[in-house]
Amino acid sequence: DAIFPLASLTKPITAALVMILVEDGLLGLNRPVQEYIAEFEGKEKEKITVSQLLTHTSGIDSDLIIPAVEQKQKTTAPLPERDENQHLSVHEILHYGMDVPLGSAPGELMRYSGYGYVLLGEIIRRITQQDLDSFASKRLFQPLGLKNTWYSVPETARGRVVRRPADAPFAESDTVESQENPIASAGAFSTAMDMAVFGQMLLNRGSYDGKKILSPMTVNAMTTNQIPGTRAEFLDEEFPEAGWGLGWSVNAKFKGEVYGEPMLSNSAYLHGGAGGVLQWVDPDQETVGVLLSIVTELHSEYRQQWTADLYINMVASAIEN
Repeated sequence: DAIFPLASLTKPITAALVMILVEDGLLGLNRPVQEYIAEFEGKEKEKITVSQLLTHTSGIDSDLIIPAVEQKQKTTAPLPERDENQHLSVHEILHYGMDVPLGSAPGELMRYSGYGYVLLGEIIRRITQQDLDSFASKRLFQPLGLKNTWYSVPETARGRVVRRPADAPFAESDTVESQENPIASAGAFSTAMDMAVFGQMLLNRGSYDGKKILSPMTVNAMTTNQIPGTRAEFLDEEFPEAGWGLGWSVNAKFKGEVYGEPMLSNSAYLHGGAGGVLQWVDPDQETVGVLLSIVTELHSEYRQQWTADLYINMVASAIEN
């Protein structure tokens, strides 16, 4: 029953919501972001597509976005009027990052970007005219029976949210404000069982317990490398070729210390999150894995002292065909 902050493991959930709108005929993957967010302007931003936000190839650089947003928050820079169904914190991050220049040309490089998923959340909100939690609940959480998964944790469930020790990494984010902040890049909360059901739906090629959430073709697109031949900069590592689908890390060539997944099959896909959370799905082995933990130490700025690689390999090696 323990509810964990999912951090960046939120992104595959947001990607699933995006793909639901694609299946509804309301959103185009290769259409420009500006078609949905007209004020997203700047040099070469007109070239950025929705698909590039999903695959982190938009050219948006978090190293430029984060300090710019933080500086504007300190100076309380002016903001446009906020819609009733938009959370204030998301509204600030979205608009304070809107005019930050790109770090690279769209499509040139895979560089992991949380802000790209903030934009995706805004696209979902504008198309559906619903807040992110309401749309997610109606089209994903309720159909799957995920009773303990939210972008904004209700007050009645906050007592079950796992809290970090005061001196642990990311402890400063253990606040009521973070539990209320429905940010599409890192704001979701869930339990191990709920995330296992989400993963099983994908392993089942889009359906679970008789309910269809996504089509098999959509799941295939989400979990196939969409950017072959594209080099990657991920955290503090460089890779000659990235491996990323629409919301998931895919392709065994893309092996970083941050994941350490050497014993998964070539068809496996996964995603992690700061603080000690990770999920993987391995179609070849018909396995869904969920690890929700609390990291108490860091190797360095980017390196979590966690057990993800140990857990993945232990589970993978226990499978008998």
